[in-house]
Amino acid sequence: MEYSGTTVGRGRMARRILAGGLARLCLMALALGPLCGCRSSKDNGGMANSFFLDPGKDLRTLGRVALVEMENTTGYPQISGEMTQAFYLEAQKKQLFGLVVVQQDDPAWRSLQENLDDLQTMRRLMVLKQTLRSNGLLLGTITQYQPYPHMVIGLRLKLIDLTDGQLIWGMEQVWDSDDKSIQKRIQKYFGQQLRSGHTPLNEDLMVVSSLNFCKFVAYEVAATLARPEEE
Repeated sequence: MEYSGTTVGRGRMARRILAGGLARLCLMALALGPLCGCRSSKDNGGMANSFFLDPGKDLRTLGRVALVEMENTTGYPQISGEMTQAFYLEAQKKQLFGLVVVQQDDPAWRSLQENLDDLQTMRRLMVLKQTLRSNGLLLGTITQYQPYPHMVIGLRLKLIDLTDGQLIWGMEQVWDSDDKSIQKRIQKYFGQQLRSGHTPLNEDLMVVSSLNFCKFVAYEVAATLARPEEE
């Protein structure tokens, strides 16, 4: 599947629904977070923070998810595309659901990011589901980024089920290349890539190249989507 944008948001109904506001839906979903399963960080790669993965929902039943290109609060605009593409590729490897990307040049992108005030009814959710042609919506923000020599990436992500507005999965995490535990996980990741035949030129490039560091971060994030029995 190619990394490509969608044509959502171009019709009158799409603009009306998206203009109706999505973030209150997201806030409502986050409010449901305590009802969802929270898995320990020890279950997935020793990540420092916990993440939500609803034990009552099977992500494989979503079929198709709209991945909105990540919003960027940093001074490095290029990192949005790099991080989104890296996550797109790693999430696809899990084979839990199909992904279609809403890129920043899509007319729908800004509406999905900004219109966060109106409470979404079930009827509007269904129309949004039809407009995006997806059963799930994956939104994210790059909260921190620093380039080499002190590579840092911070992410905040959430996956919403468009059939009921519930939060299925969510996480917030910072990856700091100076952190000893991160360095150990990079070594492990590098070894796995070597065995699979897909690897950067050398391990040092993991904390020099933004593309390779994004791949490592995306690998760890995607790992939290799948339960151990689904691996």
